[in-house]
Amino acid sequence: MNKILKTLFLAIGLFYCASCTDYLDVVPDNVLTVEDIFATRKDAIQALANAYSYLPHYDATHSTPWMLGDEYVGNVNLNYDEDNDKLRAIRIMRDLQVTGNPVLGYWSGTGGVKSLYQGINQTNIFLANIDLAADMDETTRKDWAAQVKFLKAYYHFLLLQHYGPIVLSDQVISPEETDEEIMFPKRRKIDECFDFIIKLLNEAIPDLRATTTESDYGQVNKSIATAIKARIMVTRARPFFNGNQTIFGDFYDSDGQHFFPQQESKEKWQEAITAINEAIATCTANGFGIYKYPASKLLMNADTADARVAPERMQILYDLRYMPVDPWNNEIIWGYSNMEQFSWYDNYERWLDIQTAATPKVPPKPIYSGEGEFEAKGNVFGSGNWLAASYAMEERFYTENGLPIDQDLTFDIDNRYEIVTTPGIEDPEYTDIAGIMQPGMQTVKLHLNRELRFYTSLAVAGSYFRAQRYRINATMFNGQDCGQGIGQRPGECFFITGIGHQKFVHPQSSGGWSFRTTFFPYPIIRMADLYLLKAEALNEYSGPSQEVYDALNVVRSRAGVPDIETVWSDPTLARTVNKHTDQLGLREIILQERGIELAFEGSRYWDMVGYKQAVTEFSKPIMGWNAGGSTAQTFFNRGSIETRRFTPTSYLWPIDLKEMNVNSNMIQNPGW
Repeated sequence: MNKILKTLFLAIGLFYCASCTDYLDVVPDNVLTVEDIFATRKDAIQALANAYSYLPHYDATHSTPWMLGDEYVGNVNLNYDEDNDKLRAIRIMRDLQVTGNPVLGYWSGTGGVKSLYQGINQTNIFLANIDLAADMDETTRKDWAAQVKFLKAYYHFLLLQHYGPIVLSDQVISPEETDEEIMFPKRRKIDECFDFIIKLLNEAIPDLRATTTESDYGQVNKSIATAIKARIMVTRARPFFNGNQTIFGDFYDSDGQHFFPQQESKEKWQEAITAINEAIATCTANGFGIYKYPASKLLMNADTADARVAPERMQILYDLRYMPVDPWNNEIIWGYSNMEQFSWYDNYERWLDIQTAATPKVPPKPIYSGEGEFEAKGNVFGSGNWLAASYAMEERFYTENGLPIDQDLTFDIDNRYEIVTTPGIEDPEYTDIAGIMQPGMQTVKLHLNRELRFYTSLAVAGSYFRAQRYRINATMFNGQDCGQGIGQRPGECFFITGIGHQKFVHPQSSGGWSFRTTFFPYPIIRMADLYLLKAEALNEYSGPSQEVYDALNVVRSRAGVPDIETVWSDPTLARTVNKHTDQLGLREIILQERGIELAFEGSRYWDMVGYKQAVTEFSKPIMGWNAGGSTAQTFFNRGSIETRRFTPTSYLWPIDLKEMNVNSNMIQNPGW
């Protein structure tokens, strides 16, 4: 973890207003003065750390926004109606959001998260007082100020994503403030909010360092700022915020004007393209690119034999498996590294981080003994074994030809649930599954002939789960490896859908009584995302082109699937030939590519919101296999695990009622 985020955070609220809205309140100034906090460089770094402390806990199982959407599924024993402090994002997807104490309430700091407005006020305090630090060189002072200005913009952007029109906070509020417009602020129009955010970013970028040293990883630099700016510009250009008449055409400010722009502006896509190109150029110049697992590193011993059988496949598999978890690799432009530390004694039931929650228990007899024996195999310590993937993820990934399963003429989609036995290790056909599926294992056709991202992001019945320093047989049947009924607490900790999520489980982490966790920064934005954003923006602005295909192929090539223009134009493979040459068809392809490449990274939710598809996509029931089945015949039966409900009201989150009661100028979001 980087130095700045390991610093103990100080609550440095210097000014407050007792009668202001809660989201502008900070800690009273009864302990420290401005002069105390900003007297020296050493003091000022505490204030810098405090500004960073308001970043959402992307890694924390029960408060991460990454579980919005339809990818993650929690344990069946969780009572969502009663356990309001668990898996909060999934509670939102089940339409359990409330106005009295909003879940993940970033506006006021309710429902398990901090108030981003308090974070913004801390950035305002920092920017107003950083010049007081006497022993700082001017370059460092400008860099720190630019970092904080970026955070100010980023916090406003996060609020804008969740709430739509927001209050813009650009100054410290003092106790003596009497101006009613400052005391009781109004929400601003969408375009005005975006303009404010973009202006802050443009001011910050020139003063940021080009790169950060190892001790400062996680602090904002030019690459991070330009990449996030590109994401913001695409968000602004998407249909939800760009001419949204269908959902919020009747959402008006007190002046009778629309909060949302009613006319689509194609120019916003052109501006997004410019920002994306700048980001890619900046990041590339600073050493970022598409991650490749170093060929010089030894593979896990259990994979050695299969690496001889299928070396190219195993190289791609390791590229994909290690990319999200290899700390600070060249693809991770910005990673969240302030992982929340906790006591096993105080929070044993909570399994706060995604990695621990998704880590399987070590089976009694793993295929490879690894680097050391554990005192108690199957022990639950360090192995949550309960955060699963939804069945929808099994169908979302491509076939080995890089086509959706319903578009690949060579894929037997009508019989995808048919139970088959994989080739034995002595069979010639074993080369087709070496390293990705177990030999001689009963599974279904759906699990065969899929792209490698399928096997590195998921653990399906018959595949492998590379975790705990082992290559675990992901049998998934009840009573067998990775299935219900093994280890401690077998009825409580299991993958309820029968599908494991291994993308954010580091292969070298380990459980048992002598557990160890290999920490890594959770990717907030990475290079693959920028290339996919480029493809999207180009297609939306001017339609299909070779430039669009080239951007997509950068990502597809690493995944080991054919170029998009090759496979979609092949009448022997593609059911809808040349779908990629139609703008709407290519949009659909791009969104699915994003859903695959960025799976479990908190992207799909905002993609569906951005294109106003969330009501359709997120109101489907969450399906899974019968995890209680102990044979293939009983396990491979799909059923509904839980219901989800997303309505037009769900697009914008509610503002806490306390805010509404205090500020008469505040207008609530529609439907709340």
